[in-house]
Amino acid sequence: MAMGAANATLFILNPRLKPISKTLISLSCPFSFLPNRPFSLRPLSLCQNSHENPSPSVKTTTTTTTQGRSGALSPSPVIETPTIIDVNPPRGTRDFAPEDMRIRNWLFHNFREVSRILAFEEVDFPVLESEALYIRKAGEEITEQLYSFEDKGGRRVALRPELTPSLARLVIQKGKSIALPLKWFAIGQCWRYERTTRGRRREHYQWNMDIIGISGVAAEAELIFSIVTLFKRLGLTASDVGFKVSSRKVLQAVLQRYSIPESKFGEVCVIIDKMEKIPTEEVEKKLFSVGISLEAIKGILQVLSLKSLSELEESLGATGDAIADLKQLFSLAEHYGYSQWIHFDASVVRGLAYYTGVVFEGFDRSGNLRAICGGGRYDRLLSTFGGVDTPACGFGFGDAVILELLKDKGLLPDLAPQVDDIVFPLDQELQGPAAMVASTLRQKGRSVDLVLEDKRLKWVFKHAERINAARLIIVGDSEWQQGMVRVKNLSTREEHNLKLDELE
Repeated sequence: MAMGAANATLFILNPRLKPISKTLISLSCPFSFLPNRPFSLRPLSLCQNSHENPSPSVKTTTTTTTQGRSGALSPSPVIETPTIIDVNPPRGTRDFAPEDMRIRNWLFHNFREVSRILAFEEVDFPVLESEALYIRKAGEEITEQLYSFEDKGGRRVALRPELTPSLARLVIQKGKSIALPLKWFAIGQCWRYERTTRGRRREHYQWNMDIIGISGVAAEAELIFSIVTLFKRLGLTASDVGFKVSSRKVLQAVLQRYSIPESKFGEVCVIIDKMEKIPTEEVEKKLFSVGISLEAIKGILQVLSLKSLSELEESLGATGDAIADLKQLFSLAEHYGYSQWIHFDASVVRGLAYYTGVVFEGFDRSGNLRAICGGGRYDRLLSTFGGVDTPACGFGFGDAVILELLKDKGLLPDLAPQVDDIVFPLDQELQGPAAMVASTLRQKGRSVDLVLEDKRLKWVFKHAERINAARLIIVGDSEWQQGMVRVKNLSTREEHNLKLDELE
């Protein structure tokens, strides 16, 4: 061994290498100082047996040289620390494991079926939209909850928090190439950065139905009917859920009474929408802060406390548009057969500034959950994006609240996997014939699980039960030589041999 006075580098001849070579190992016990090299501190444990049994988590370098002590020194060992991540999804979002996807698909199927029987056509839009679609001046919560950012091209974009502005954009884009009225629906993922509570998430899926081009309240009546139809399909009754119905024109009439300018209307609606979430005193303060007089505030709150059309008519008079629209809507509800599902509530104004007429909210009668759905008329939304004012109305129906409600009511279905056949080769040499059997059945539209590993029959029966298979098809050598397979009905336990072309 040779060691210089100023360093602690040790040269060890490795008997397993050629005589002219030697392994150069930098020992640092407790440290090494190398000339013209940075000071290096390394754990003592790495020095022990390092060239015979290097740790798998440490990278070492072996250098050979024929020039005695000269030659490159090995770099310091690098300890690779495994990255540990949080396996939970980001706060307010969800994973959908198979059992969750079965429920989601079941709910979405009901959304689509209701839309189909009402003759609506499905559309969809990008999840990423221009931020400008959602920036409005009324102080809506939705503008404060945007997941928005600047993309690599310098454009301001946002994950969509709702679907209606995207619908408006598409209608404007299509222009005169589409014939009115339109009856469209969509099921899309939406994003809002908000406080998470039961039934409130930062991402959710939303079912929207919209009617473009109909100015009368017959459109709103049709939309409410579609939601009632869904509730009935899901097992809910009028004693479980209901609709609060009003009109933005009620609040407009009150503001006109107190000579409040039209420019304040959107802000007042956004504040009033918070009435169930914050104390009345806080609502009064917010209204005063936007320039509403104390007298007007008192008048607004008095009208918004009304719960019947007769009281509203007494307060506003019988000639206003609001009274006429609401009377017609309730009359249509009688004809549709859902009048017991709805009632008038003047406090319903909805929190989005673009509503202009009838507004409605579906609610849980037990009061345990937030609004299930909501919508209304938005006749002036298209013009805010550069289009032409067009009569329109629609609703949004989220997936999170309804699933919580169905869970509370014990109405969520128990959806097991559904597989028609499981095909099992008795030994690996029959894997090819088994694949042929599975392929034949799949071409006939059957759901087939092919066992791909060498398994025992006992495991196959347990697996078949787990995936809820209807039949077990066994490919055995003797049967296959006769061009047949063994078919077992797993519910009746009956079994028999069938030729391949007889399988259905």
